[in-house]
Amino acid sequence: MGLIDNINKLFDHRIRLGIMSILMVNDEVDFNRFKELLNVTDGNLASHTKTLEKAEYIKIEKSFIGKKPNTRYSATKLGKLSFKKHIEALEQIIKNQT
Repeated sequence: MGLIDNINKLFDHRIRLGIMSILMVNDEVDFNRFKELLNVTDGNLASHTKTLEKAEYIKIEKSFIGKKPNTRYSATKLGKLSFKKHIEALEQIIKNQT
């Protein structure tokens, strides 16, 4: 088994890495909070969350608070497991280099 076999290509992008990192320590996060934490545009965030949703790594829930739309995100069990494996693979690479 190679050193990078467990590196997940979906987490290569810094925005997707950021989304998953935030969701690993928060049960759910809304769209505006992600935008604030990651300093990204609406379109950029929407495209990356859609990619993670398609992989079934995150769940997206849309609702209304009063008359304002509200979009909330949470990590799925698969998403958390995949991200954990990815981080462990990175740690293994680092350990093997020291």
